Amino acid sequence: MDYRNEIKYIVAETQLVLLKNRIGHLIEPDRHAGPDGQYRIRSLYFDDYYDSCYTENEIGTDPREKFRIRIYNADPGRISLELKRKQHGMTQKLSCRLTEEQCRTLMAGRPLRPDSSYSAVLQKLNLLMNTRLLRPRVIVEYDREPYVEPLGNTRITFDRNIRSSDAVGLFLEKSVPARPIMPAGKHILEVKYDEFLPDYLYRNLQLSNLRQTAFSKYYLCRRYSLSGIRSAE
Repeated sequence: MDYRNEIKYIVAETQLVLLKNRIGHLIEPDRHAGPDGQYRIRSLYFDDYYDSCYTENEIGTDPREKFRIRIYNADPGRISLELKRKQHGMTQKLSCRLTEEQCRTLMAGRPLRPDSSYSAVLQKLNLLMNTRLLRPRVIVEYDREPYVEPLGNTRITFDRNIRSSDAVGLFLEKSVPARPIMPAGKHILEVKYDEFLPDYLYRNLQLSNLRQTAFSKYYLCRRYSLSGIRSAE
């Protein structure tokens, strides 16, 4: 399927541990995870002069989309540009690889020179950087513990220590200065699947006090950043 279901919940550490114990023997860890079962995700998100992506997320515009550059474990050896679209509660992700040189140009807020060999995703970002002044706005970083199940193309992730940084120029460095954006002990559970979520996983993911959230990590991190700017003013 082009579009997938994506459901997010805010969970406490105790809930996260309970859910992990429930599904840990039912579903396989992602093979890309490290020895501790996790990897670190760092994404650089773009928005335009009017902060349209932020506003559209806040008011629930449908459809909506946003661009991000992503690396894993602070390794610049594999850099991906992703276009994430949300429509009718479903999510689609399109991506392409970037060279480090291309990434550094985009990090600096400069469009690339036109080139017909670019992928459609990169062509569109380049166009919007020229026409809508799309620019890198915030870094989102967190530690992910991922699990996968072929049935329903299901993916369950526990995302801890979600943090935000305005130091966009340091995106490819080993570490970036960042601040937590969730209350202490709060994390994000994400459940993604195509046409169906296997019943045995659905049953084991049920907790009476799980709180679903419609806001993205980008929105949460950008809200933190913008509130600080407005307070300073």
